[in-house]
This record gives sequence, structure tokens and C-alpha cells, in this order.
Amino acid sequence: MSATPGSVPVVSSERKISSLFAVKVLGFVALLGVALWFVWTYPLRYILHYHEAAFTDPNLGAANYWRERLWLVSHFAGGTLALLVGPWQFWTGFRMRYARLHRWTGRLFLAGVGIGSFGAIRLIATTTFGWAFGASLASLALAWVVTAGVAYLAILEGKVEVHQRWMVRAYVVTFAFVTFRTLNEHGPLSQLQPANDRAITIGWACWAIPLLLTIAIQQIWALRSSARS
Repeated sequence: MSATPGSVPVVSSERKISSLFAVKVLGFVALLGVALWFVWTYPLRYILHYHEAAFTDPNLGAANYWRERLWLVSHFAGGTLALLVGPWQFWTGFRMRYARLHRWTGRLFLAGVGIGSFGAIRLIATTTFGWAFGASLASLALAWVVTAGVAYLAILEGKVEVHQRWMVRAYVVTFAFVTFRTLNEHGPLSQLQPANDRAITIGWACWAIPLLLTIAIQQIWALRSSARS
């Protein structure tokens, strides 16, 4: 049986949609998988080794981590919550089908940012790695609060598209914790010396560069969409 004149474009469109859906699913799984790996490798190792010797071990923590353990655990708890809840905010099907649950996961994300930032303040103020490293972390914490805060204000005003853009930016900053650990402890950059200079540089680069690229990509996408319309 011969195909109808309009069958080829329909099949092509369906294949394109299926391919796009597959890419989105793979991206979601990869994002959540990396987040789970990070949580298991870093925050949980402090919980599984909850004693002074482990917290002050150079391979695990820092000299003041045991003294500031409550602040550290607060920071880890908030960051872990935001890191694991964040990907669900970007699943369109989940957001459309479970709008109420989506709103609650958004609240949990914001709570995670708030708790994590609150814990970070004390750790930044008492860091044993020097003021320059502390400044890089303070800037990261500020970017975390600002991006999440703007996303929250946007949804309060009913600006859904603005909210979505800033939520993406807020999660990019949240993911900076993963980026920092990965670059500082794995791969070729982890071999750069002196170690403190490396940590300071990565402390800035882990959030500033991804955030800049994200904003640029979002703006290019918006310009192209505007041109097509």
C-alpha cells in the first residue's frame, strides 16, 4: 500500500519528537546520577565517618570541620536537598501532570538553598584555607541565594518564563559544588600546584563560567525564538 502524501512529514515529525524525548530522559538520568554520585562520595562520607579523626583528616575535611560540624552538616543537608530535588523541576511532563507536587519540590529546593547558605556563612567566616578562598566561596553562596531568590520572586509575580530561566541558573550554581569537587580532586586540573591557588581559582570558575554560559545560551535561544515568531 502506498503512503499518503502527508505521511512522510508526520513520521519524520514523530521521530524527531521521540529523539528529543530520549535526549531529555538521558539528560535527566545523567544529571540525577551525577548528583547521587556526588552525595554518596562527599556529604555521606562525613556521616559514615562521624568522628573527630575523620573530620580533621586532610583527605576528608579540614582542621576546623569537627568544631564547626553542626554548620557543616547544615550546609551539606541543604545542598544535598537542593541538588537532588532540582532535576525534577525541569521535567516538563512531571511539572504539567503533578503541578501541586512540582510546587512543593520547588519549595524544598528553596529551603535547601536557604539551609545550605546558612551553614555556609559560618564555614566561610572560619575557613582555614585563607581569605581568598573564603571570598570565592562567599561569592558562590551569594550567587546561589540571588539566583534562587529571583526565581522565587518571579513565580510570586506570575512570571513563569522568567521563573524557569532563573531556576535553571539557580541549579547551575547548585551544581557548582559538584563541579568544584570534580575539578579539584579528579582529572588533570587536580594536579596543578600550589594546591591553594588551584582551589581558589576553581572556587571562582566552578560557578562563574557555567552561569555565564547558561545566561548566554538562554539569551541566544530567546533571540532565535523571537526571530522565528
